[in-house]
Amino acid sequence: MPHYQQILRLPTRGKTLCKVTNPVQTVVSESGIKTGLCTLFLRHTSASLVIQENADPDVLVDLSTFFAKLVPEWENYIHCTEGPDDMPAHIRTALTSTSEQIPIARGQLLLGVWQGIYIWEHREQGSQRELVVHVVGE
Repeated sequence: MPHYQQILRLPTRGKTLCKVTNPVQTVVSESGIKTGLCTLFLRHTSASLVIQENADPDVLVDLSTFFAKLVPEWENYIHCTEGPDDMPAHIRTALTSTSEQIPIARGQLLLGVWQGIYIWEHREQGSQRELVVHVVGE
């Protein structure tokens, strides 16, 4: 069964959800695989990967607001070597995910109509993030 893998290097802006559906679909198309599975893995511990609403941006705002309340920035965290937003970023990543799997049919990601793939940057400053896209199928 054929495999195809590519690492996307994607810039993020500080503390936001960055839509990456199109670059991932491009890799799936380049793979030539028509039926299979796309596995995504984000190689970081202070950002996460989520599949979420792609039509109403208020959903993303509400998610960010909820997580800001759930994991406050200014607690007395022991780990603060990289700044006060680092430990909260690690906690937010632990509560979400760094990988996703999406079925492929007819060379397209089988996302729902209202679903998009996002890198959720949990740090104040943006960063260059690496997303491994692994496609397997036929």
